[in-house]
Amino acid sequence: MYKLKRFFRKLFTPITIMLIPHDSKRTINIKLPSVGVVSSVILWLVGSIYVVSVAIDTIEYYNMKSKLNFYMGQFVELKTTISMLEKAESEFKRLLSFKSKEKILENVDAKVNIHDAGSLDMDLLKDQIKNTIERVTEIQDFLKNQKDIYMSTPKGWPIIGRITSGFGNRENPKYGGQEFHSGLDISAGTGTPVKATADGIVSFSGWSAGNGNLVVVEHGSGYSTFYAHNSSIGVRVGQKVKRGDIIAHVGSTGNTTGPHLHYEVWHNGKPVNPIDFIKNNS
Repeated sequence: MYKLKRFFRKLFTPITIMLIPHDSKRTINIKLPSVGVVSSVILWLVGSIYVVSVAIDTIEYYNMKSKLNFYMGQFVELKTTISMLEKAESEFKRLLSFKSKEKILENVDAKVNIHDAGSLDMDLLKDQIKNTIERVTEIQDFLKNQKDIYMSTPKGWPIIGRITSGFGNRENPKYGGQEFHSGLDISAGTGTPVKATADGIVSFSGWSAGNGNLVVVEHGSGYSTFYAHNSSIGVRVGQKVKRGDIIAHVGSTGNTTGPHLHYEVWHNGKPVNPIDFIKNNS
């Protein structure tokens, strides 16, 4: 009992804390019980440890949040890349469902394009996706280029009719004498629709002496086509036309012996036999 009283006496024994201001001779004395000083020190230590712990947790939280946002962005990019590859695969399957080269090239969609959707922080997967996209892009670029060449190459008949004069040397049907015939004469009734045989831009549309009403279409890849002796013309200079568009109607204007279409194909500035483009592409 005596020891317990002695313990409590020491516990509450006052401790004097003396404060000495530098600008005053008077000191300030503060008396606190021993238990209060010890409790204050303990509380200060606990508080300091708690504040440090919270600060560490806060830093780790923001680091984890930053990493989470980064990986979320990476997976969104991966999802976009996979989606683009799936579209490319679907487009190639659609193209390969056609049974001929002509159908494939006609149906190449020039608007479909694959872009690099980003890089992932996974080296192997990144390289695989990058290589796949490069191959897909190369294939699409090749198909687009092949389509451009295909669509600019004359194909098929400009009109349905009978060939009355072929390409090459012949006797002039109106004046006699040998001459070089640089196209085909295709007989048909007046007013028969004349169709462009390839995509292109009209470079001439109007009267041209012995050719009568003439239409010339530039197709690119070195190709041009000529349609002469028309009764009427349905296009203007600078107008874009597609293969199969009606550009004129058969007539007998200019130097002719009857209604027909004089049809020429030029490649790189020289006339070539149109029959090759009619037979090979029919």
